Amino acid sequence: MQSFTDLTGLEDPAERSDMDDSDGRRPPGDSLPVIAGAAAAIAVAGGALALADIGSPLRAPFTLFFLIVAPACAVGAALRGLDPLSRVVVSAGGAVAVDLLVAQVMLALHAWTVRGGVAAVAAVSLLLFLLAQVRRHRGRAARSRTP
Repeated sequence: MQSFTDLTGLEDPAERSDMDDSDGRRPPGDSLPVIAGAAAAIAVAGGALALADIGSPLRAPFTLFFLIVAPACAVGAALRGLDPLSRVVVSAGGAVAVDLLVAQVMLALHAWTVRGGVAAVAAVSLLLFLLAQVRRHRGRAARSRTP
């Protein structure tokens, strides 16, 4: 049986814990790093399963997840100035564009393989991510030099 001591419904903010809501759950912002870490682990596992040519029932969905998430993160890193919703939409479109561009080039060169496609998407995604980081680092260095 639950007893109520505060009939007005007002709580003292000092009494309330930052970790728990009134029903014992954590605030939604605390689970975002866990979800991001799980998504990164699934994407890395998908890339590794495809590159190592391991036969597993999880290979196809994890590889597809990798093919969407890796270029989307790389494009999203370059779009720091957009609001979050626009950034997600443009990143998803950019991921599909990178995947289609890699597939088209590999098919035109008669060099299409699944492992090669995953490796090429990983390489393009890494290149885009590194270019975005270099551009951001140069912008910081230029701002710190100006008086």
